[in-house]
Amino acid sequence: MRTATVTRNTLETQITATVNLDGSGVGRFDTGVPFLDHMMDQIARHGLIDLDITARGDLHIDAHHTVEDIGITLGQAFAKAIGDKKGIRRYGHAYVPLDEALSRVVIDLSGRPGLQYHIPFTRAAIGGFDVDLFSEFFHGFVNHSMVTLHIDNLRGVNSHHQAETVFKAFGRALRMAVEFDERMAGITPSTKGTLTA
Repeated sequence: MRTATVTRNTLETQITATVNLDGSGVGRFDTGVPFLDHMMDQIARHGLIDLDITARGDLHIDAHHTVEDIGITLGQAFAKAIGDKKGIRRYGHAYVPLDEALSRVVIDLSGRPGLQYHIPFTRAAIGGFDVDLFSEFFHGFVNHSMVTLHIDNLRGVNSHHQAETVFKAFGRALRMAVEFDERMAGITPSTKGTLTA
């Protein structure tokens, strides 16, 4: 099983993330940020990735540090769990609709961090959650998992639907990218022979 646990402690946050890339979609979240917990559950269920994330942060200020640092810690755990990437598909993509909303996520487990993030949210907050923090989460994840990630909300009016389609598509794209390809058994899916840089 490709699993990893990372604990990251700073003066602002204390976070532990456990990832099982070969799981069944079980999620356990205790972050103090309920809407983020809801989005993390989408990653787990649609990615068939077991996630266990606990966080204590300076929420008396706002959720910024907690959300960003969860992205960082999850990215570190993902990078540790995926290992040398031999035999995986490497690329993943998904389109996910929810009523009027439609999002597309494309990922490359390239060993190079890069984020293209295009979500024109129709309002600034969802149930008290600042939608700007989604960008901070994904930047944290990308920079520490060393993946290239393209996120596009193609249409949507309801901000909750916009966010949910993005996280569901992210989970499904991850699932595709980390899957083993029988024809690539033991082979690094790169002409340069490495996906570490």
